[in-house]
Amino acid sequence: MDFKYDIIVVGGGHAGCEAAFAASMMRAKTLLITMDMTKLAQMSCNPAIGGIAKGQIVREIDAMGGMTGIVTDRSMIQFRMLNKSKGPAMWSPRAQCDRQRFTLEWRKVLENTDNLAIWQEQATSLILDGMKVIGVETSFGTRFYSEAVILTNGTFLNGLMHIGFNKIKGGRSGEQSSTGLSEQLEELGFSVERMKTGTSARIDGRSIDFNAMTEQKGDDEGRSFSYLRENRKFLNQKSCFITNTNQEVHEEIKKGFEFSPLFSGRIKGRGPRYCPSIEDKVVTFKEKDSHQLFIEPEGEDTVEYYINGFSSSLPLEVQLKALRKVKGLEKVEMFRPGYAIEYDFFQPTQLKHSLETKKIGNLYFAGQINGTTGYEEAAAQGLMAGINSVLKVRNEGPFILGREESYIGVLIDDLVTKGVDEPYRMFTSRAEYRILLRQDNADERLTRKGFEIGTAKVERIKHLEEKEILVNEIIEFLSVSSVGPDEINDFLNEAETNIITQKVKAITIASRPQVELGALLKVMKNGSKLTSFNSKRFKEICESAEIKIKYEGYIKREKIVADKIKRLESLRIPEDINFNELVSISTEGRQKLRKIKPSNIGQAGRISGVSPSDINILLMYLGR
Repeated sequence: MDFKYDIIVVGGGHAGCEAAFAASMMRAKTLLITMDMTKLAQMSCNPAIGGIAKGQIVREIDAMGGMTGIVTDRSMIQFRMLNKSKGPAMWSPRAQCDRQRFTLEWRKVLENTDNLAIWQEQATSLILDGMKVIGVETSFGTRFYSEAVILTNGTFLNGLMHIGFNKIKGGRSGEQSSTGLSEQLEELGFSVERMKTGTSARIDGRSIDFNAMTEQKGDDEGRSFSYLRENRKFLNQKSCFITNTNQEVHEEIKKGFEFSPLFSGRIKGRGPRYCPSIEDKVVTFKEKDSHQLFIEPEGEDTVEYYINGFSSSLPLEVQLKALRKVKGLEKVEMFRPGYAIEYDFFQPTQLKHSLETKKIGNLYFAGQINGTTGYEEAAAQGLMAGINSVLKVRNEGPFILGREESYIGVLIDDLVTKGVDEPYRMFTSRAEYRILLRQDNADERLTRKGFEIGTAKVERIKHLEEKEILVNEIIEFLSVSSVGPDEINDFLNEAETNIITQKVKAITIASRPQVELGALLKVMKNGSKLTSFNSKRFKEICESAEIKIKYEGYIKREKIVADKIKRLESLRIPEDINFNELVSISTEGRQKLRKIKPSNIGQAGRISGVSPSDINILLMYLGR
């Protein structure tokens, strides 16, 4: 056993797995320490990946060479592209996964990754040399040394689970919490706070009346999360089902309020606003007669189902009685109840944009330890922490993604610049440049960056180059080709758009919202001669070309705005600046700037409490 590594990753959740994989791909000798090797990247809540904005994040992880997208494709039992009725900036992929298969596939990946070792034990403290981390000590006194350490402890740091007034220490159902690290970090001067999240009951599918519910099937077309589509395994596809709560359900829930740890003050941590417990919904939205519930399969070969929308910490009896008032669940049986969990986190304003802590050198935080919620947000942070820890060990500059480049850049900038007052969840509305940050073009934005760093293999570059060549071929073909009334009017009538009376450039037809590009190419003369026409990637290529054609004006305008804002990111603020001396800046502005220590003017302008006049004073100070 070798006890010396380049990088140590503590925690085997979604952040930890991506961090360890990224560091290993960059040829750093890496150790992943986890309390349970059978729970790697465990889906603690619902068994799904992606969704609104989250799907874009997974696409970006995949484009950079991360594994979440590929593992999802290998364990997928349903795929849906959400928001297809809206513009492409809003399209978001989402997959239902086989929970056990997802974990198994991640384990296969990590166990077959060069430069990566795994150790099963609880990490209890950091080994320090002054204000720099040099290793980790475990519960049995094992000491591992490294150049950098990444903490990705999820909900395990002093985790406390609640069901009614019953509480038990743990980081997840059936698993012990992690102690020692929070206390040590607090002694070192870190601000430690508490968050709360929760999960729903798991129920027996044999006791569900699916005929009383609305079936929600996946998309018919064979999509995938990864740009490397050949990684997909075709498991048996399964439907989700939709039902609703009602007033009877709500009355049963209200009967349990006096035993609610949430309302009695026993839970101190702040919960997620955008994924509240069912008791929270009943109180906050008391004018609503019902709330939608999604009954989601846990796997390909199991009868276990997850109730999306019914997270609760109410007593078991209350949960069961309330569920049996739901249409289709009148005879429902549980495998286990829902519960709430409180855990320690560290305000992410204590981090640099590289996710390295400001107080301790070579120490990185990623995932729920930074106050986020969601597998996807955690995995993205893990990827970036893994990359930046290796670059730091190599004495190279950090790898920072801008807000105009990726949702990952938006996520990290929001955390580090603004901090959190509730579990942070990504939405498309958080990104200023949604038209630039689409799920279809993450490879165009990020794959070359991943290749340069070492996380993306050459096959991804070849895959991207083929796509770009074929997309450009289609756009050029449409730009030089003309279509006449005899050739195209029957097609236009069928598409319910205006017919033409004379020859026009084909690209003007393709730009119409009613016209589907793949169908247009099939009716055009010489369309079938395009290289992409007989390609397995025809649908993907057409979709990408169609977005570029139809949204060309919007994309150009947004790019101009993004380029202007990016100039502010290049205006560096000296690290040794004394904001207290800039007395013309407001008191709140000086306090926030001193606390956050932004590295450039763009970041300073996004800090809550820093006004435009404060920024003008900073610009004058910098000679601008």
